[in-house]
Amino acid sequence: MNRSLSLKRLKESQDKIWDIAVIGGGASGFGVALDALSRGLSVVLLDKSDFAKGTSSRSTKLLHGGVRYLAQGDVGLVLEALKERGRLLANAPHLTYNQPFIIPIYTWFDKLQYSVGLKIYDWMAGKWRLGKSKFINKKETINRLPQIKQSGLKGGVVYHDGQFDDARMIIAIAQTCDELGGCVLNYAKVSELTKDENGKVNGLMFVDQIGDNHIKIKAKMVVNATGVFADKILQMDQPGVRKSIQPSQGIHLVFDQSFLGGNDALMIPKTSDGRVLFAVPWHGKLVVGTTDTLVDKAKLEPEALEKEINFVLETAQAYLTKKPLRSDVLSVFAGLRPLAAPKEKGAKTKEISRSHKVIVSDSKLVTITGGKWTTFRKMGEDTVDYFSEVTGESMKASKSANQKLHGYTKNPEEGHMSVYGSDASQIKSMIKDHPKWAEKLHSNHPFTVAELIWMLRNEMAVKLEDIMSRRFRIMLLDAKAAKEMGPKAAKIMAEEMGQDDAWIADELEEFEKTVNKYIITQ
Repeated sequence: MNRSLSLKRLKESQDKIWDIAVIGGGASGFGVALDALSRGLSVVLLDKSDFAKGTSSRSTKLLHGGVRYLAQGDVGLVLEALKERGRLLANAPHLTYNQPFIIPIYTWFDKLQYSVGLKIYDWMAGKWRLGKSKFINKKETINRLPQIKQSGLKGGVVYHDGQFDDARMIIAIAQTCDELGGCVLNYAKVSELTKDENGKVNGLMFVDQIGDNHIKIKAKMVVNATGVFADKILQMDQPGVRKSIQPSQGIHLVFDQSFLGGNDALMIPKTSDGRVLFAVPWHGKLVVGTTDTLVDKAKLEPEALEKEINFVLETAQAYLTKKPLRSDVLSVFAGLRPLAAPKEKGAKTKEISRSHKVIVSDSKLVTITGGKWTTFRKMGEDTVDYFSEVTGESMKASKSANQKLHGYTKNPEEGHMSVYGSDASQIKSMIKDHPKWAEKLHSNHPFTVAELIWMLRNEMAVKLEDIMSRRFRIMLLDAKAAKEMGPKAAKIMAEEMGQDDAWIADELEEFEKTVNKYIITQ
């Protein structure tokens, strides 16, 4: 997957009419691209920044049916998500895991409530079930969650859900789309939608953010899959149109895994704001969140609010004996949920359905909104289903449900190299040919020079932040370490990409502004 080749392909084929042009390189956009390619349609996908720069790299790292949605009675969404969870675990075993969760039980009523609720959850998963839920006694709960608050503890209810690496999943899907003949391009900002004499959308113009090229794309169907930024494209199509998205912010704090202990995840079903709180082991660290805060404006780099940081800290402290403090936070990251704007004022964000919606404008622009990471593929399938209605052309049935993702292997490497799947052996070969590339980029972390060069050559990484945030994930795992790695990584990137000292200085300045937002000051 090479950016220069994708760009060259688009420059040289400006007369080509693509079946589908997708705007947005997050979970929604790649769900559309993957499904369309599985049906033999031609696809181009563009993102104004890096793939998964927004919401899709900032999740709680869970592939789940949604125990909370079951409690709200959204049975349809839970059934759909459980099926999609099972498919993703089957199609990308190098990026997904079966993660046991424990709900600590402090009242006998809760034991009854959650035991029954999770049996229903198991039953709904059917053949996609990841394990049986069960009640465990106090001793076993403490054994499995060594740092759990013991006062009043009656035991715990264990259940199973999926866990994954969200940004690495997007990279694998992008590589899969590339292999299936799609053309994917990051740092490609759509500047206008083009229309025919009847006012129907027939393509778009975009600006290459790296080389400043202006390129025209012709397409039979254009899909707006830009998540929290969907209204910007809708305004481009029809100025003054009613706002359709209400962004809601969720933050996560990352700690050392020792604050929970064991390999199980913790789920707190009720917090002071009525949301669920998760503490999930991820890449050797502990991700704790999330919040639900309405924000007025969608930003590409949202920042955690003090009240959100305090809420997550206080809730975690109430349940853990080793109490996490501000000084223990390794990284804080914020993401925005693209919720459907409620028609009535005062609707609580946690009550707005996570079901997705496909909207076809008068101009035939197709917009996909809402949804959740786990159901990205089904969202894509439901969107591509509109192709015949929009174009009048027939198409084949979807095959994306069984599409193995790039790097697929049943036996991924142990440790941090597992995310590369079958590509890990090629990275090891690079080290064999260039022993110096085995050098680590940071003494406390396993990432090597060889991996960085691999990302530049094969994963369409362009900027230092692409590497640190969405390829290595170190910015989310340990922001201070990411900052320390910056100068060394930028120098290697410049050598590989043929850039000069001025480029290094610019990259480091831009990267430091971003990474500082992930570091909590005392």
